[in-house]
Amino acid sequence: MSGLRVAVPKGAIFADALVALERAGLPAAVVRENGRRLVYRAEGTEFIVSRPSDVPVFVEYGAADIGIVGKDVLDEQKPNVVELKDLGTGRCRMILAAPEGRAEDVRRSIRHAEVVRVATKFPDTARRYFERMGRQAEVIELHGSIELAPLVGLAECIIDLTATGTTLRENHLVVLDEISTSTARLISNRGAYRLRHREVVAIADALQGSGEPFG
Repeated sequence: MSGLRVAVPKGAIFADALVALERAGLPAAVVRENGRRLVYRAEGTEFIVSRPSDVPVFVEYGAADIGIVGKDVLDEQKPNVVELKDLGTGRCRMILAAPEGRAEDVRRSIRHAEVVRVATKFPDTARRYFERMGRQAEVIELHGSIELAPLVGLAECIIDLTATGTTLRENHLVVLDEISTSTARLISNRGAYRLRHREVVAIADALQGSGEPFG
């Protein structure tokens, strides 16, 4: 597997991603040595550490051969990559939520096809969700604490990820709908998948049992 470059996401699925890569026989332990570095090399393999939303970009454009990223990011960006394996880790839900005192008003607005204002880190996912229902929404893209938006009147509802629901409860938000479920996925650059097929597939096969393969 010499010469492979692997994109690893910072944040919630970072630790599980390293465990998965080690399970596949890659020397990912080197990434734990110094959290400030962005590029690590060991035994002929190179690891690059980036924000989760950038992992598919590095992989799609060939700056990395393979990477690990949440399905929520793939659903939002729709990158031109090969999705190889569902690792089954980092499970969370993409939900529509609103303040508990105004939840019925939001439901009524959506039901009556009124335009609702929704805050989210996933604008394309939000637009597709409302389009599937034949409804309209004014989508406001944020990058910080999405739960704040309806509390200060910026939006009527939010579309966001939740793992335990604790932040929602602490901010008195209730789930109106579950849009999708997200887990960590192993992805590959299409060129690397074709030219280094044996190596890439060997890594995916080494993760057998941790999730579902993709064709």
